[in-house]
Amino acid sequence: MGDLDLVWFGGLTGVQARLQVPGAEAIAQRDVDEKFKSVFIANTSAGLQPITDVKDLTVFKGKSFTFGSETSTSGRLMPQHFLEQAGVKLEDFKGGAPGFSKNHDATIELVTSGTYETGVLNKKVWDKNTKDGKIDATKVSVIFESPSYYDYHWVINPSTKERFGADFQEKVKAALLKLDPAVPEQKEILELFTAEKFIPTQNSNYGTIEQVGKAIGKIQ
Repeated sequence: MGDLDLVWFGGLTGVQARLQVPGAEAIAQRDVDEKFKSVFIANTSAGLQPITDVKDLTVFKGKSFTFGSETSTSGRLMPQHFLEQAGVKLEDFKGGAPGFSKNHDATIELVTSGTYETGVLNKKVWDKNTKDGKIDATKVSVIFESPSYYDYHWVINPSTKERFGADFQEKVKAALLKLDPAVPEQKEILELFTAEKFIPTQNSNYGTIEQVGKAIGKIQ
């Protein structure tokens, strides 16, 4: 983000960007982003029943499995972290490795069709597809809803203080936090981000993502 002043990032990409631009600050996130979740899904032919504890993710061993994008926080990074907490390694999946569908909607399609027996994706995407009637509950269902974690956020370039004033970052943050869904023009902005409102955040909230990113080789 060296040439950009303000960027909307996912959890992992935000950490990667801040590490490349010393002094960059995470300043705001959507209300949903402080408790973001992933859902692990399965084709009904896999014969899996819902589980409620991370340690029981061992039920995915021996099944074909797809993540979403390789750099997705909710479709790869944190799900892999939870799998590893349960002692599930990538080579434990059928075929000796997981697939990468490239996006959340594709994960749903691939598991529904049976191309992969199981997969994982952003819970908000699953919920929206369910609300829109796009999920065939006879073919695919949620097996596990992950613990919550921080995800998407706004990151501001430290150079903005030099160019626009020492208080510029606080002004930008205040403008984001003041967006009100009761005001039509502001509601339109919030809806573009599928948010009810923006709330404060800070770099330290993404410490776990940085640790996991380094552990799986996505952060050097």
